[in-house]
Amino acid sequence: MNLADRQALIRYRIEQTDEEIKAIQVLITNKLYAIAVSRIYYAMFHILTALALGYEFQTSKHSQLLGWFNKNFIKTAIFDTKYGEILYNAFESRTESDYGNFVSFEETEVLTMYEELKDFVTVISAHIQHNFLQ
Repeated sequence: MNLADRQALIRYRIEQTDEEIKAIQVLITNKLYAIAVSRIYYAMFHILTALALGYEFQTSKHSQLLGWFNKNFIKTAIFDTKYGEILYNAFESRTESDYGNFVSFEETEVLTMYEELKDFVTVISAHIQHNFLQ
């Protein structure tokens, strides 16, 4: 894939992230917390996919993407360890939300995850902008 195509795809993944964030706001307003939790993770997944594209890493497997991020950005201290924890917790909560039985989330818990998502996206987006979309 040439640079222009890769940059276009990176921008598309960022747009997906932004759309997820807008959807999450609606879900929270309507107290659809379990669905919001799932979308919080997917917003992180989309921004990580954009990051991975910048480094020419591609996978459709969530565990591979999370492992790649942890190995290349958390363990090397490019990003603070809290971002690895935020991502892992979102993944676990999404799994529980999507596949668990009788799962519910409290508003305060979801609002905390939402604030963590916005922080996560801000940091990852800044890295992408600085390194790949100048």
